[in-house]
Amino acid sequence: MMPLPVNREQAIELLKKYNPESEKADWNHFLESEAIMRAFARKLGEDEEYWGMLALLHDVDWGITKTDTTLHLTKAPEILREAGFDEKFVNDLVSHGCGFECAGLKNKKREGKIQFALAASETLSGLIHAYALMRKGIEGMEVSGLKKKFKDKTFAAKVDREIIKECELCGITLDEFLGLAIEAVKGIRERVGLE
Repeated sequence: MMPLPVNREQAIELLKKYNPESEKADWNHFLESEAIMRAFARKLGEDEEYWGMLALLHDVDWGITKTDTTLHLTKAPEILREAGFDEKFVNDLVSHGCGFECAGLKNKKREGKIQFALAASETLSGLIHAYALMRKGIEGMEVSGLKKKFKDKTFAAKVDREIIKECELCGITLDEFLGLAIEAVKGIRERVGLE
């Protein structure tokens, strides 16, 4: 993998530039996705900095496209190339939109471990955050409780459980993934309002 062209602080500045009006919920999602992907990379012996950067920036153009979600991920490639990211990084980042009506990705499929991991991680962040809010914090959250919410399709109904299950295409079980993600988000709970 090519060395990253920016450090984490510069990536945060890039997010701020293109997400100036973004709500706290968007920032929680950026940070939680990053934390989960870093933990996933550690678990699989992958490059934690690279995987974390991919997740941190995965919605870099959300602030300028969310009023028309079909435009989501249409601006990201240009933003990332301008910042010095290579085509592999751009393609891996955009892949989390596969299957959705955005950037011509409706009929595209994800390929490879890093793409499955990114999609699963950023999707799971929403389920964990919703469950933590329901239980008034993340402290004490266990895999068994999160799994019940995972199985309850009416809870956080917009969270696509099939995408979360793409973790299994990376060689870990759903339970392992839920566990590492809970611990990852616990590690940043003060920054995402889940004390």
